Amino acid sequence: MNYESLPGGELITSGIQDLQSGIESVPALLVSIGAPRLRRLGLRIPGNCIPWPEIRLYERLQQPNPDAAHSRYNALIRRLVSFERAAECGR
Repeated sequence: MNYESLPGGELITSGIQDLQSGIESVPALLVSIGAPRLRRLGLRIPGNCIPWPEIRLYERLQQPNPDAAHSRYNALIRRLVSFERAAECGR
């Protein structure tokens, strides 16, 4: 399946690549949050997921604009869930 064509697929692909490279990015944190479900969907998620990804993602989103962190966090989680649901439908 071409995961990049799914909603949020570019974030998931980028996050997996960043995890493989040891980079703590917003996409890598998002993949770390969704790792258990993504693995069940058959994606190869590196074993070096970032600990406490929810907290670290929120902290990272607060850095540029603290007032927008909550809405940006929720938007990213919605994209992750959209990807997971679309991947489940495509199985």
